[in-house]
Amino acid sequence: MKRAKQPPKNVRGKVMLALMIGTFAVFTGVLIRMQIFDYNDYISAERAISTKQAVVNATRGDILDRNGIPLLTSREANTVVFEAAYFPPLSAQNERNRIIIGLINLLEGEGEVWLDRLPIKLDGKGGVVFAENRKTDIEYLRSADMLDLNPYADAGLCMDALIERYGLQDYTLADARKIASVCYSMRRTVFSASNPYTFAEDVSLDTAARIKENSSFYRGVEIGVASCREYMDGTLAPHILGMVGAISAEEYQANKDKGYALNDTIGKNGIEKAMESFLRGKNGVKTFFTDAEGHVTEEMTQPPVKGANVVLTIDAGLQKVAQDALKKTLLSNSSSPVTPAGAAVVIDCRNGEILACASYPGYDISTYSENYKAIESMPGSPLVNRGLNGTYEAGSTMKPSVAIAGLEEGVITADTRIRCTGRYTYKDMVFKCDQYHVSPMVSVVAAIRESCNIFFYDTGIKLGISKINEYRTVLGLGQKTGTELTESAGVLDSLEYRDSIGQAWLPGYTLQSAIGQAGNLFTPIQLANYCATIANGGTRYRPHFVKTVKSCDYASTLLENQAQVVFKTGFSQKNLALVKEGMHQVATIGYCRTAFAGLPVEAAAKTGTSQVIRTIHGSPQKTHNGLLIGYAPYDKPQIAVCVVCEGFDSGTATSPVAAAIFDYWFSDRSDLSGPQDEGVLLG
Repeated sequence: MKRAKQPPKNVRGKVMLALMIGTFAVFTGVLIRMQIFDYNDYISAERAISTKQAVVNATRGDILDRNGIPLLTSREANTVVFEAAYFPPLSAQNERNRIIIGLINLLEGEGEVWLDRLPIKLDGKGGVVFAENRKTDIEYLRSADMLDLNPYADAGLCMDALIERYGLQDYTLADARKIASVCYSMRRTVFSASNPYTFAEDVSLDTAARIKENSSFYRGVEIGVASCREYMDGTLAPHILGMVGAISAEEYQANKDKGYALNDTIGKNGIEKAMESFLRGKNGVKTFFTDAEGHVTEEMTQPPVKGANVVLTIDAGLQKVAQDALKKTLLSNSSSPVTPAGAAVVIDCRNGEILACASYPGYDISTYSENYKAIESMPGSPLVNRGLNGTYEAGSTMKPSVAIAGLEEGVITADTRIRCTGRYTYKDMVFKCDQYHVSPMVSVVAAIRESCNIFFYDTGIKLGISKINEYRTVLGLGQKTGTELTESAGVLDSLEYRDSIGQAWLPGYTLQSAIGQAGNLFTPIQLANYCATIANGGTRYRPHFVKTVKSCDYASTLLENQAQVVFKTGFSQKNLALVKEGMHQVATIGYCRTAFAGLPVEAAAKTGTSQVIRTIHGSPQKTHNGLLIGYAPYDKPQIAVCVVCEGFDSGTATSPVAAAIFDYWFSDRSDLSGPQDEGVLLG
């Protein structure tokens, strides 16, 4: 048999060499990947038997005025945080209790605040009661997730259950309640390694140092650094800026799909709430590694991203002027039995930008948390934003709307003259006019200038309430204006409204409505926008507080609010000119002439007074509110104003507020501070 031919030895050697080189190359590649590309993963695996992640909250964006002046920013603050990786476990509840009461005593001894969210409080008589307005929290406390009590369990039964659950029998009731509050919050926010519990926010350096110095006792209590909201001036526009706070059960349910946790903070009101999605930012992630020996290390595996910056339409200087003038004018009315209160709103006639929105009494929002009980109990309800939510009978400021309706419908003209005898009889009812008239034969211009009731009674009857309301609806009265913030719709009195409250429409209501009485209730922002619509020739814009939203580094614009036209009335410019001339004469030779003398521009205005029945010292009394709407300059309108002063006997008395606003806005303000490069900031 013939043997098979064998390959030469040098070929076999080459094949073997190639295989060896290939194998070596593969191992070298794997080694390079392990040592270089996958190094961090292998190191993490080597040092960690387990890894857990925790959320790192992002810093909220800033809020600035239209000129780039910061109104609300964030600063770094010391927080006291429980880290589950180090904190005593549930099985060591007694040790937890000692740590918690030690921290509480430390902070309270230093005059600092810890987060107390338990809906139970001591009543001062040795007993416990539920806190007011905490229905959802009380329901959770009784629920199967917490104490598993019946839905009708009282505060005492709930407190007893908390004491038993957390082993608080040896503590005083006051201390037991404090410890239980922290334990309750830890459970409710699902305290875990991935979800640290914040015990206190914004503590002093001294307090933080004392906690660190006693770290062996305060096991698992860490001093973290978090962002804290800081107001440049807590008294400036507090109702507009708003505040943040701990997320409620309802807010969590509504926002959990957006990445919110039970221990998050969220915008509660004002711009903080309205622009929450922009201001919040993007949270980061911190990872905890536990090695075989139980040592824990941490690493920022995903840095947080600061929120966007919101630039408002508000002018900080004008806002302060409006607030100061409103306060000064209200406090000057010392003889009134009514608690001083009111509002002033300023709108750009050309685009609906809200330049100022003042409400008195106000408060310091930067100290709200410490003083909220005192603020809430203050007379005048300082937490109410009267500019957006105060509703008022508008008095004679409604006469321009009736004049427009009468002129547009042809029931009056520029040549119409109505005799004012001081009395107007309608269906056996007598209505009065107490105003002085240059001539008893009153034209529409004179009727506005001299606020003649008889002229508008007669015009109102000729129009009828449905037609009057048609024009008031077009002018935006009795409806929300569409701002970003919470506002009242008010009431446009009508047959339908009276029917909805079980009342009949009486014949005299039409006459009363024509001069701004009856059941009409309008907000100052509605009145300012109504005035702006007249001033600009009949275009109603959507009032807004937000001008732009800028990225965290101001490099890009995320939102820019353009002027939004809600309705073009189509009013005759000739008819509007008559109404505007009447308002011009109010400002120059009428009721506002004294206050408006010396202004850098000519203005137009209409004052009004409305009757209000208030309960004072336990008995109903007839009082009044003073109102004013106005705009300037008269020939080329830029801004419109509404001022309301509660308890004032005339609208004329409110004119110093409007005068201060006009004087500031149209005077030389070249010294106004602002950003060095406005184009970059406000773009």
